[in-house]
Amino acid sequence: MTKIVYGVSGEGAGHSSRAAVVAGHLVDLGHTVRIVTYDRGLRNLQARFDVFATEGLHICSVDNKVSKRRTLADNLQRLPQGHRKLTALKETVFKAFAPDVVFSDFEPMTAYLANHYDLPLVTVDNQHRLRYMDFPCPAALKKDRVLTRNLIRSMIPRPDVSLVTTFFFGETRNDRTFLFPPILRPEVLALQPGQQDHILVYLTSGFESFVEMLRDFPRERFIVYGQGDARTEANLCFKRPSREGFLADLAASKAVMATAGYTLITESLFLRKPYLALPMRGQFEQEINAFFLDRLGFGQALATPDPKAIAGFLYHLPEFKVRLEGYQAEDNTAILDMVARLTADGGALARQYHHRRTRG
Repeated sequence: MTKIVYGVSGEGAGHSSRAAVVAGHLVDLGHTVRIVTYDRGLRNLQARFDVFATEGLHICSVDNKVSKRRTLADNLQRLPQGHRKLTALKETVFKAFAPDVVFSDFEPMTAYLANHYDLPLVTVDNQHRLRYMDFPCPAALKKDRVLTRNLIRSMIPRPDVSLVTTFFFGETRNDRTFLFPPILRPEVLALQPGQQDHILVYLTSGFESFVEMLRDFPRERFIVYGQGDARTEANLCFKRPSREGFLADLAASKAVMATAGYTLITESLFLRKPYLALPMRGQFEQEINAFFLDRLGFGQALATPDPKAIAGFLYHLPEFKVRLEGYQAEDNTAILDMVARLTADGGALARQYHHRRTRG
């Protein structure tokens, strides 16, 4: 049995969805796992795992653009509570529980404490492809690429092993980074893709400008999530949040129009759905996700929405579908096998990587 602390970012649902698969596998192997998370992660994981509620970073947006002022103000308000949570995390989790290995899905408190207590640190996320994988980058994003790499380094300073999930593959920058296909939830793996006549739309709150453009396409039917109460307006059917309902609509859709979050893109690719990516402006990861998607020919990146570009996406749907037939959809076997190897025998392999990194 290995004792594992697993830090999970609570921003969005993708981190906790991925962690649920990995942590569930660790428990099935007989290990003891304590999750450290907040917000969406707390809501999604506390019913199934032993969870310590912490504080974490948040990104605020207005009309699909990062608001630096609101993001800064929101996170500054959380600092006092964050300090108290850090003290409690040291005492009740790291000292009392005394983990053998620390996992982190882009959660910085557990990563910093792993270094503080000289423990092996394993990252399981998609963020580290932006730090440890070589990839093409548009000239307009190169400055943001450097800033993002430095941000990742400051959030998770010294991982011993990085298990990176990605749908776009490049060369790794060290021999402690391993690339894997996206981790998919069991509910997604069980879906049977079909094709009805609707397009699934998922937007951040306050992105009304894009919704208004969809009214210019009366021959298309759009099922819209993330825009308030349930209602029907002409060719737009608005729905309330529902995990089961959303996945059913995704599986049955003929295409997806959504923000460029990693999880929804990878689930859509698994189901071979053409994707119109609307990256949140000012968030490099979403902008590069959209660029990768466009480059692979599985959909289109649309930084500034306009009706002409939407019409172009609809016109090229048959071409995207042909390209998606070549997408290699895989399950979670490869990465879960690596997780099992790292944590066997009290985390012996993870400790070997830690020893090699820290002591040369």
